[in-house]
Amino acid sequence: MNKLNKITKTRFVISNSLLGKNLLIKFTNKKGESFEYNHDEVFARNQNLLMSMNCFIKYGNYTNTNKLPNWAK
Repeated sequence: MNKLNKITKTRFVISNSLLGKNLLIKFTNKKGESFEYNHDEVFARNQNLLMSMNCFIKYGNYTNTNKLPNWAK
């Protein structure tokens, strides 16, 4: 199993450009709440949902600055 590369972001993000990079992403929102998730796992579990979202179709990514979406937990 590949080691996860930890990175810090200012928002939750799932992006085509980050797929396959074994990223463990941590982000802290404006309220100071921190969240951590495995990018590829969240994408794999929610691929059908993401591929049907206009933002993902048009821009190849989904972001949320406030929280970890319920579907990503």
